[in-house]
Amino acid sequence: MAPRALRFAALGDSLTSGVGDPVDGGWRGWAALLGGALGPARAAGAGGESPVRFHNFAVSGALTRDVEEEQVPAVLDFGPDIASVVVGVNDTLRCAFDIQDIAQRLDRACAALAARGAVLLTTCLPDPGSMLGLPLPLARPLARRQRALNAVVHALAARYDTIHLHMADAAWVGDRSLWSADRLHPGERGHRMIAARFHAPLAARGLAIGPPPSLEADQAPPSRAAVMMWLATKGAGWVARRCQDLLPELLRLAGDEVRHWARGTSARLDAHAEQALSRALATLSPLSAPLAPLSPGVPLARMGE
Repeated sequence: MAPRALRFAALGDSLTSGVGDPVDGGWRGWAALLGGALGPARAAGAGGESPVRFHNFAVSGALTRDVEEEQVPAVLDFGPDIASVVVGVNDTLRCAFDIQDIAQRLDRACAALAARGAVLLTTCLPDPGSMLGLPLPLARPLARRQRALNAVVHALAARYDTIHLHMADAAWVGDRSLWSADRLHPGERGHRMIAARFHAPLAARGLAIGPPPSLEADQAPPSRAAVMMWLATKGAGWVARRCQDLLPELLRLAGDEVRHWARGTSARLDAHAEQALSRALATLSPLSAPLAPLSPGVPLARMGE
């Protein structure tokens, strides 16, 4: 009997579905690149089961609710050995942002996958406000939300011993050659970089026996003109679709930012975010091993940057 194929399932939203890495009229992305590098490809016409089975369950626009309620059950039926859980940016672009609900949903999703023995892949992500270059009163509320989300993912990564990437660091965010014209999704080079960074620790665990994905991109990074063209022709539409229920709330949050800045009380907004995050982390399901302690003196909303 042929040995069981290694199974890799990718859960999440547009970043994992491959947006930003176009091939043959569709999207490829880091998960497909990684899936192709986990084991040697089966020779054409060879019999038996492929040494690696990859299935991308990610859906563009997905929220953490969608991952927990729709993607996780399907992934459990698939029976993965490796499962990536990369989601949450879309949640930060919704009016009803609730870090406690998001934390609990991510915890349940990770717990269900880990209970089946899957090795989990996770990552912190940059906030869309800074990537889009929004004015500070608009960008800071989004940054505060993304930092809270990253703190939750950082804590869960420690709890479930995930292979974790820090894609919110300045070097990653500042290298525009890694990003597509929309400034929100990695371009081909960025997707290749993510796949390669996940491949190395998987290989160290004996879960990747194929060569790492190449970092050489087939397409040139988008020019400044291409970026400006996207912002002028498609950017406004994207923002309108993604932020249709957020915009009134974001304007209110921006007004709060300006008022607190004028009064010199901006720290209160950070404190409120830290308190909400603390409550969210406190509700995560108990394990025999507690959550990794947060570094003393570091604001909770900045953990996982």
